[in-house]
Amino acid sequence: MKKLHLAHLPTPLWHHDALDELVGTEVWVKRDDMTSGAAAGNKIRKLEYLLSEAVDRHASVVVTCGALQSNHARATALVARELGMRSVLFLRTPDGKAPGQASGNVLLDQMVGAEFRFVTPDEYQDRGRLMGDFAQGLIERGERPYVIPEGGSNGVGAFGYLSAMGEVKGQLNQGQGGGPLPFDAIVHACGSGGTAAGCVLGARALDVAPEVHAFAVGGDAAYFQSTIPRIVRDAIALGADAGPLADLLVHDAWIGPGYGEMSEEQHQFLFEVSRRSGLILDPVYTGKALFGLSQLPHKPARVLFLHTGGLPGLLAQTMPLDSTPTR
Repeated sequence: MKKLHLAHLPTPLWHHDALDELVGTEVWVKRDDMTSGAAAGNKIRKLEYLLSEAVDRHASVVVTCGALQSNHARATALVARELGMRSVLFLRTPDGKAPGQASGNVLLDQMVGAEFRFVTPDEYQDRGRLMGDFAQGLIERGERPYVIPEGGSNGVGAFGYLSAMGEVKGQLNQGQGGGPLPFDAIVHACGSGGTAAGCVLGARALDVAPEVHAFAVGGDAAYFQSTIPRIVRDAIALGADAGPLADLLVHDAWIGPGYGEMSEEQHQFLFEVSRRSGLILDPVYTGKALFGLSQLPHKPARVLFLHTGGLPGLLAQTMPLDSTPTR
């Protein structure tokens, strides 16, 4: 599958003893929060393949979707502008109206001239049709749209983390990450299924890990247990090597109060990770996934945790200032 070279690769494998102690197992962190500058995160690996296809089709505008503080929408808007394309973002808000202020990911979207279409949660359920109808209107006006599904999660996007598994295998062979022995599991936050699909395709086949643990941050396990295999099949149909697939385990017990919301226990864990190790996680994706790993009754002995980014979304949040001195 043809790709662009947009990400800063390879990203490091990072380890901290205090994180092992807090989580309760040996954790190596794949620092995909370092894949780029403002566009950093796991999405850029998918966009290397998706936007390569858009460039080949001479697209003039990219259309995609997500929550208001979508990391995928932000990465798409930034990279599309870098490649000379406009972006139109269908973003979900509680009432379908624009927020009062632009902050976090939305501010970055705005800075590169993204066009916004705000939709209600009910309208968002029909996002595929909404984007398809909008793209058809663009075609009728003489433009060349390229539509990317939520999270970049389709057969093309899955090649991003299939390729990442090859990158990890090379690092293990060099003795990084405690290699050359493989990990016992790959763990990551799951919002749309494309990252999991790529890992399932490549982890066992490349002797990186025999199983993939996807921690849902929205939606239930049943949804992802049907969605992820479908994306895997689509990638295989596009030419992905159909070697032995990794076992997929989907966890939905640690979503918290809802998408984008953390329980008090999860919130405390997020801060404790930072205070003990200096690692910054986000409250929507990575914080919930690592918390979920810490709560598993039977943890894999040695884990590769995918840090999928999300810092701009964290910076959109505010909280009271804690003036208590820390040591």
